[in-house]
Amino acid sequence: MSIRPVKRVSQSRPTIEGAGVRLRRAFGFGDPKEFDPFLLFDDFRNDNPEEYLSGFPWHPHRGIETITYVLAGSVEHGDSLGNKGKMTAGDVQWMTAGSGILHQEMPKGDTKGRMHGFQLWANLPSALKMTAPRYQDIPSNAIPEVADDDGTRVRVICGEFCGKKGPVEGVAADPNYLDISVLPDQRKQLKVETTRNAFAYVFAGSGTFRDSSEPRAVLTEQVPKPDAPPVYDVSNHSLVLFDRGDEITVQAGDEGIRFLLVSGKPIEEPVAWYGPIVMNTQAQLRQAMAELNDGTFIKHR
Repeated sequence: MSIRPVKRVSQSRPTIEGAGVRLRRAFGFGDPKEFDPFLLFDDFRNDNPEEYLSGFPWHPHRGIETITYVLAGSVEHGDSLGNKGKMTAGDVQWMTAGSGILHQEMPKGDTKGRMHGFQLWANLPSALKMTAPRYQDIPSNAIPEVADDDGTRVRVICGEFCGKKGPVEGVAADPNYLDISVLPDQRKQLKVETTRNAFAYVFAGSGTFRDSSEPRAVLTEQVPKPDAPPVYDVSNHSLVLFDRGDEITVQAGDEGIRFLLVSGKPIEEPVAWYGPIVMNTQAQLRQAMAELNDGTFIKHR
């Protein structure tokens, strides 16, 4: 077994998206090779309805898949094909935009006004860029949960863990998407295929990820002064990007730790990217924008 070294750890930063939804972007619109096949990851967590009720009004997608995971509150969605629905706490929606779709997502808080969810964008290979759009709407009770002997709990959204398979299937990136909770002060080893790019996103508790046989914490943020001591530890809103290896190790802090562990097989194709439209060439991107303007964007109805 070889431990996956930690390639980079960073804190997600608040930003304003769309019509005024405040969220934290862990990564996106940077070098697509780093997280290939994944393009963007947002944490939309808020207790103030004024900062999320405006939602994400009608917007296009082409050439990607979007994965929405709701932890608190709900998200109502609709699209140009007439599909509509509502995701509530624990639910997942995996949308394959393919050749193109127009849709909207409107969040609503729970009884205490809390809204929390994640959205991950996965790239599609060139052969599937123009495939027909489709949805996989997964209710919370259809997502298997594994309880390990050491108290670790894992929700298997996609992929496999301890013999349990997630309900999301037929995704081009062939990802593993796990929601993992480790008890306080517990040390846990998790297998990851060496052929996959992998990252962890910490959203509750704290802890450290190990990248050698001797336990040590990892740098989580740049200090403002060169001579100041570095800040070590992984805490809420931390993104951990791993290098190659077939296993990661996490040491939970005294509050325990909860994080998403996501991995996928790199597509290794050129990326031409403009907002929610992701193609392989600038010419394809220009064509998509022209079709948006002339009303021919939607290919499958």
